[in-house]
Amino acid sequence: MIGYIKGTVESVDKDKIILECNGIGYNIFVTTTLLNNIYEEGMELKIYTYLSVREDAMILYGFASKDELDIFKMLITVSGIGPKGGLAILSTLDVNSLKVAIVSGDSKAIAKAPTIGAKTASKVILELKDKIDTEGIFGSSVEDEMSKDGMSLAFRQDALDGLLALGFSKSQSLMAIKKAMGSKEYTDAGLLLKDALKYVNNL
Repeated sequence: MIGYIKGTVESVDKDKIILECNGIGYNIFVTTTLLNNIYEEGMELKIYTYLSVREDAMILYGFASKDELDIFKMLITVSGIGPKGGLAILSTLDVNSLKVAIVSGDSKAIAKAPTIGAKTASKVILELKDKIDTEGIFGSSVEDEMSKDGMSLAFRQDALDGLLALGFSKSQSLMAIKKAMGSKEYTDAGLLLKDALKYVNNL
């Protein structure tokens, strides 16, 4: 019904904003990340929206990008997750991190979202794993990224195992390895692990 709204931020609350467009103030529930990026009332903002229709209310949910809206729509197809649950997950994990968590089976990362328990997080992985396009995560599929050839597979797997042994989640570890590999080429697991450690704590 409403693809996006572009207007002026009139007020900011703990979980929603009022966005004025053509004299109408739209009450929109948004992610914590989006709220944190609103630096002042009166700024212009374009928000992609999802309209939730219930018997007693019509509620708008807003997102900073089309990708975020698309993954939200996928999340609310999972049994046990409504719009508020989807918003909570996207307030905890950005789109890329969520996709990595799903394809790598990292239920602990998803379960960090408020109101989302381990059982529900496992459902997200089970029901969405085959629906996630991994091309957009690493530039290639996770499997391809970790196995371009026998040698690279071996040292990347060693680096991944090292990060997992240190207590980092699989999704954090994969993202850190990808970031490290984006800066230079490696032929040694120790060097890759050392550089990946520089990134993993910020994920």
